[in-house]
Amino acid sequence: MTALDLSRPVAVVGTGTMGQGIAQVALVAGHPVRLYDAVPGRADAAAEAIGARLDRLVEKDRLTGADRDAARARLQPAGSLADLADCVLVVEAVLEQLDVKQQLFRDLEDIVEDDCLLATNTSSLSVTAIGGALRNPGRLVGLHFFNPAPLLPLVEVVSGYASDFSSATRAYETARAWGKTPVACADTPGFIVNRIARPFYAEAFAVYEAQAADPATIDAVLRESGGFRMGAFELTDLIGQDVNESVTHSVWQSFFQDVRFTPSLAQRRLVESGRLGRKTGHGWYDYADDAERSEPHTAEKAQAPAYVVAEGDLGPASELLALIREAGIQVREDEEDHGTRLVLPSGGQLVLADGQTSVEFRDVVYFDLALDYRKATRIALSASQDTAPQTLSEAVGLFQALGKDVSVIGDVPGMIVARTVARIVDLAHDAVAKGVATEEDIDTAMRLGVNYPLGPFEWSRRLGRSWACSVLDDLHQRDPSGRYAPSLALYRHAYASEKRDGTS
Repeated sequence: MTALDLSRPVAVVGTGTMGQGIAQVALVAGHPVRLYDAVPGRADAAAEAIGARLDRLVEKDRLTGADRDAARARLQPAGSLADLADCVLVVEAVLEQLDVKQQLFRDLEDIVEDDCLLATNTSSLSVTAIGGALRNPGRLVGLHFFNPAPLLPLVEVVSGYASDFSSATRAYETARAWGKTPVACADTPGFIVNRIARPFYAEAFAVYEAQAADPATIDAVLRESGGFRMGAFELTDLIGQDVNESVTHSVWQSFFQDVRFTPSLAQRRLVESGRLGRKTGHGWYDYADDAERSEPHTAEKAQAPAYVVAEGDLGPASELLALIREAGIQVREDEEDHGTRLVLPSGGQLVLADGQTSVEFRDVVYFDLALDYRKATRIALSASQDTAPQTLSEAVGLFQALGKDVSVIGDVPGMIVARTVARIVDLAHDAVAKGVATEEDIDTAMRLGVNYPLGPFEWSRRLGRSWACSVLDDLHQRDPSGRYAPSLALYRHAYASEKRDGTS
C-alpha cells in the first residue's frame, strides 16, 4: 500500500493551532489542501496565518519563493463540509469531545467518496469509540501529530479496533511521504507517548510531595544527571498544568483508575489555584519579570576522600571507578563479593539508588542514576538522619572532585532519575507485551515525541535486563499500593536473563 496521490486534495477540519500545523505539513508536501471550520471566517483567517508562516520559511531560506507561491495556490478555505467531497483524506482537529468528533465523521460519511481515508488527531480519546459511530469504521485511523506539527517529526498512526489494515498502512506511508517519522500503535489510552511518559511527571511530583526536594532541584537532577531535555516541573509549566493534568487524568480514567497512572494532588492544587504555567505567568515557577530565579540546591564544597574501597563493579555506575582514578583518588578493590558499593574512609557506604532507603541501613549514602556519569554535571545524593555527617561529607567531596555539582535530597527510595527510568522501562515492556507497539517504535516515539535522551529499551539494554525489575521490586516493598509493582512482562524479561545466565 502506497502513500496518497499528491494530486488529490486533503482536508483539515478544525483550524486551531494543530489544524493549521497539519494543513501546512500536507501543503508543503505537495497536496491541494482544503480548510474547514464550523465557525464562519476562521478558515479564511487560518489560510492567511499559514500563508504568513510560509513567508517566514522563505525568509529563513527553508522554502523557495516559487514553492511558497505554488503552495498558496493549492490552499483553499472551504465554506461547508460539502466542499470536501473529492478529498482523499480528511483529518479532524476539533474539540476533544467524543460526541463532537462522532457527529463530524457521520456527516463526512455522507459526503466523501468510499475511498476517502478519515483520520482523527485526538490525543486522549479512543479511536475505536470515535469509529464506533460510523457505518464503515474500517477507514478511520488516528493520526496523532505533535505540536508544533510542522517542526516535530513524530506521528502516531493509531489503529482502532475496527480500523482496516489497509487504512492504517495508507496513513503510515502518507505520513512518511510528508517527511514525518510515523510509528504504528494500537488504540490504547495515551497511545505510546502519553501512556509511557506518565512516570516522568508522576515520580518528580511524588518526590516533591514527599518534601524530599524542591522543583528546581528535581528539574536540575533530571536534566544534568538524567540527560532529559527539560525537568518535569519546567516542562509542565510550558505545556500548561491544566493540559498536562487533563491528559494524566484521561489516561488514569481510561485504565479504570489504575494506580500506576494516579494524578498528582500537588498538581491538582496548582490547577485549582489558576497557576497554569507560563501562559498565566505562574506555575511551579514564577515567570514575572521581577521574579527571583529558582536555583537548585547545591552542596557546599567538601573535602574529597583520599581513597575509596570498591566492592563489586557498581553495575550501571561502573564508569565511576575510572573517573575516581582520573581524579587522583585511590581505588582499592575488595576481592570478596560484598555487593556493588563504595566504602568510604569513614566506613560509610556509597550505593547506587536501588529502591531502598538510607534509614534501613547503617551509615549509607545513596547516589542517583546518571545517563552518562562522565558527562553528567550534577549528581543527587540522599541520606537519612542516621547517616554520619562525615560519611555524607566524604560522599559530597568525592563527586565534587569528579567535577560534579551535588544536590543532597531527602531519603526517598529510588531517588529521582532511578525511579523515573525504572517505571518508564516497565511501562514500555508492558506495552509491547500487550501489543501496543514494537520496541523499535516505542523507542522512536519517546525520543522524538518528548525528546528523551534514550528510548526505554535503549535504557533497559544499557542498565541490564534485571535492573528496572529489581528497583521496582524494592520500591513495591516500601509502597505496596501497586504503583511500583513490576509488570509481568518485566518480570519475564528479568527472569529470562537469570535463566540464561544460569543463576537462580
